[in-house]
Amino acid sequence: MPRPQAPPVQIARWRAGDWREDRDQVAAEEPLQLSLDGKPLSIVMRTPGNDLELALGLLWAEQVVRSLDDIIRVRISAEAQEIEPRVSLANDLVESNQVDVYLGPTARRRPERSFLASSACGVCGATTVESLALDFATLPRGLTVDAAMLPGLSDRLREQQRIFESTGGLHAAGLFNKRGEIELLREDIGRHNAVDKVVGRALLDGRLPLARSVLAVSGRAGYEVVQKAVAAGIPILAAVGAPSSLAVATAERFGMTLVGFLRDDRFNVYTSPERVGR
Repeated sequence: MPRPQAPPVQIARWRAGDWREDRDQVAAEEPLQLSLDGKPLSIVMRTPGNDLELALGLLWAEQVVRSLDDIIRVRISAEAQEIEPRVSLANDLVESNQVDVYLGPTARRRPERSFLASSACGVCGATTVESLALDFATLPRGLTVDAAMLPGLSDRLREQQRIFESTGGLHAAGLFNKRGEIELLREDIGRHNAVDKVVGRALLDGRLPLARSVLAVSGRAGYEVVQKAVAAGIPILAAVGAPSSLAVATAERFGMTLVGFLRDDRFNVYTSPERVGR
């Protein structure tokens, strides 16, 4: 479960020519140490909460795990520990802000270097569209949605965010069905971390690949978000902000429907528009 918010900070607020002392709520950001088999792999800057989901989503996107059967057990800090019946949680806990995943012999690959360092960087081991294509197939064409459903997803993201209104600093990733009904939402100071948390939850629930789901994200659609959506088998990605050129190229390569500038009564479709009804 998410931990309590960071304590308010003292600020000086200027408005219309006047200064006053005030307090403001800021988004929490702390480092998470991710280890494999007891050996440090990476430090991820993230908003505390749903740390196991974040770790598993990241390892899924990196093709380190392809099934929960690849994981023997997980050591996690006491404040982050939850009941997860499909994962063996070790009794010997790690220190705060750590997750240690122990892999079995079926794990696909074991990275030999750190592949993620900050909440602003989501590009992990796969740094080009070509190398990404070695691990992932083109997305299936089955899912189609009504165009009139898409604009409302941005409002539903905001309605579901528990922390955004008080801090203004967290991104959201929401999983929706074809009718626009929300199935899952996660928040984080890094938009790609929020996506990892969604994918990690789907892995824990036995739902991957998410071939019948729409992913909506606050902010822009960068390559790292498209990369993670491709890895999760999500055919439609809708972003409140603009996509990058590499995001468009990646979505095109994998047959993903990429939607940008999702707001009010409009949006742009950049790739594979056939999934959006006219």
